[in-house]
Amino acid sequence: MDINPLWMFVPVLLLVFLGHPLGYILGGVATIFGLIGWGPQVFHMFANKFFAMQVNYLLIALPLFIFMGNMLGRSGVAEKLYGALHVWMGPVRGGLALATVIICTIFAAATGIIGASVTAMGLLALPEMLKRKYDVRLSCGTVMAGSTLGILIPPSIMLVIYGAMAQLSVGKLFMACVFPGLLLSGLYCAYIMIRCFFRPELGPPMSVEERQIPMKKKLLMLFTSIAPPMFLILAVLGTIFTGVATPSEASALGAIGSIIIAAANRQLTWEVMKDTVFTTAKTIGMISVIAAGASCFTSVFLGLGGGAVVEGLLLGLPGGKYAALAVIMLILFALGTLLDWFGILLLCIPIFSPVIQSLGFDPIWFAAIVAINLQMSFLSPPYGVALFYLKSVAPEEITMAEIIKSIFPFIGLMILGLIICLVFPQVILWLPNLMIK
Repeated sequence: MDINPLWMFVPVLLLVFLGHPLGYILGGVATIFGLIGWGPQVFHMFANKFFAMQVNYLLIALPLFIFMGNMLGRSGVAEKLYGALHVWMGPVRGGLALATVIICTIFAAATGIIGASVTAMGLLALPEMLKRKYDVRLSCGTVMAGSTLGILIPPSIMLVIYGAMAQLSVGKLFMACVFPGLLLSGLYCAYIMIRCFFRPELGPPMSVEERQIPMKKKLLMLFTSIAPPMFLILAVLGTIFTGVATPSEASALGAIGSIIIAAANRQLTWEVMKDTVFTTAKTIGMISVIAAGASCFTSVFLGLGGGAVVEGLLLGLPGGKYAALAVIMLILFALGTLLDWFGILLLCIPIFSPVIQSLGFDPIWFAAIVAINLQMSFLSPPYGVALFYLKSVAPEEITMAEIIKSIFPFIGLMILGLIICLVFPQVILWLPNLMIK
C-alpha cells in the first residue's frame, strides 16, 4: 500500500498535544505505519536498528558524562564559585547577574547537562539577586539562559548523541561548539551590562560595607573555587583536543575527576554516590525509551520514502540552499516549543543530514548550528524545561508568567548568536581545524 510518510507526523503531533510520553508515541505510530507498509517483518527491522544503536561505541560516553554532571552538581563547586565571584563582581552594576553567567559558563564546560545548572543557580544566585533588589525578569532570564549553555558548550550530551547518529567525530563537534558557547555567554554579559548601565535600578551594586574584604582573601577564594572545575575541563576537553584520548575515554576521566573533586570538597558520601548513580540510571533509561521509539519512527519514515519527499520539498524551494537552511531552522525552532531536544534530534537528524549533504553545507558546521537552535527549546514555552526547573526552586512569589516573560530578550540574543555563526562560519570551524588528527 502506498502511504505518504508525512502523514506519520499528524498522530505524533496530536498525541504530543494530549500529553502522552514521546517514546511511546513514536514507537506506536511507527508500529502502525510499519505494519501497514510491510507487515510483521517490520519488527525485525526495529530489533536490528535498536541493537545497532545500543552497541554504538560512541554512546559509552553518554552515561559517564551524565554521571560527571550529576556528581559535580553535588560536589559543592557551584557554591564555592558563586561565593568567590559574588565578592569580585558584586561592586559592579549587574555584577551578580554577570557572575551567574560566568559560573554557568564554567559549569557548562564541566557538566554537559542543564538540569543541575538551573537548579543550583536557581537556589544560589536567584535569592541573592532578589535580596539585593535585582529586577525579577533580569534575574530569572539570566539564570535560565546561562544554564542552557550546558547543552552547547562541551562536553555536551547533545553533541555525543548527534555524533553517534550522524557518524561525525564527537571530538570535532565538541571543539566546534566552544566558540559559539562563549559567544552566547559574551552576548548575555554585554546585554546585562548595557541594561544595567542605563538603568542601574535593575542590578544595583553591593553596598560599600559588603566590599570590605582583603585582597589576599579574595584572591584565595577565587583560586580555590576555580581550580577544581578548570582541572576537570582540561582533563576532558584538553585530552580530546590534543588527541590524547577519545571522547569516550575522556568521559571516563571526567567521571573520575568529578569523584575526586567531590571528595576534596568533603561531599563524597555513600548517599551522594548512590543518588548520583540512580539519577544517571533514570536519565539513561528515559533516553533509551525515547531513542527506541524515535529509531523505529525514523526507520519507517525513511523506509516509506520520507527522506526523498523531504529532500524534494527542500531542494525545490525558491531561494536556493539558504532558503532550505532557513526552513530547516524554523522547523527545528517550532518543534522545540513542543518536544524536548532529544526527541527532535532523533527525529530530524536522520531526515535532514542527507539534505544538508546535497546542499553542500559542512556537516560539522550544521551540527553546531542545530545545537545553538535547539538550545532555545529549553526556554521556549510551553515545553521549555528550564522554565519548570526554575519554577520548582524559585520563591513562591515569582509567577510562571514572570518566568516566561524573562526569557524573550535572551531568546533574541540566541537568535543573534545563531545569525553570527551563519554569517561567519569560521566561528564554528576554526577550532576543529586545529585539532591533532
